[in-house]
Amino acid sequence: MHIIKLPAIDSTNSYLKELTTKQTVDNFTVVVAENQTNGRGQRGANWEVENGKNLTFSVLIKDVLLNFEEVFNLNVVVAVSLFQTFSNLKIPNLAIKWANDILADKKKICGILIENQFKSNSEILSIIGIGINVNQENFSNLPQASSLKNISGQEWSKEEVLLTFLNQFQNNINLYKNEGAKYFWEVYHENLFKKNVPMAFENASETKFMGIIKQVLPNGLLQIELEDDSLQLFDIKEVKMLY
Repeated sequence: MHIIKLPAIDSTNSYLKELTTKQTVDNFTVVVAENQTNGRGQRGANWEVENGKNLTFSVLIKDVLLNFEEVFNLNVVVAVSLFQTFSNLKIPNLAIKWANDILADKKKICGILIENQFKSNSEILSIIGIGINVNQENFSNLPQASSLKNISGQEWSKEEVLLTFLNQFQNNINLYKNEGAKYFWEVYHENLFKKNVPMAFENASETKFMGIIKQVLPNGLLQIELEDDSLQLFDIKEVKMLY
């Protein structure tokens, strides 16, 4: 595992992606930024990062996914690895929020953005961007965000959090390569936020509706049971949870 530490950068994902165009980058290369000025999340949103308080890093993975149908399996392995990391650190009331957030006490402490590149030699190269709110205490205009410090009441070593995750993730990648995705999907669904609980949603046209999360499909779509008992599938940009 090769760790590159940088003082400040616009985006660790962008840095790692550009690096792969210039040279051969080893599997499990990690880029960590002390300050990230333009971190990106799902829906094109930016991560709010207070300088020096949080963890923003990206991991390069290759030779893991064998075909396009397996792409969301990596999201599941990453989410489960983060969930297990925070569980090992004794962070309480954890949940995995579809598609790529980790919650504690119903507040976001971690976000994931995975970008996949399909090479001409059929290799799938994945850049996994992760933002963990570690010691930040104030989140302006983000009432649904929190941090490890706010949840636990203690200051955390960012290095400890990073290494705990990387060790967990590397072990899980090896497990996935040897035994497949079944175990990770089970853990993912067991800890899926609001699964089988009636809640409000908003669709892409801003229409609100009630529904129940039933499962996440292998392609990453969210299956929701509507009030008429029908099942409908949603992509990440097609629905928002209201809670």
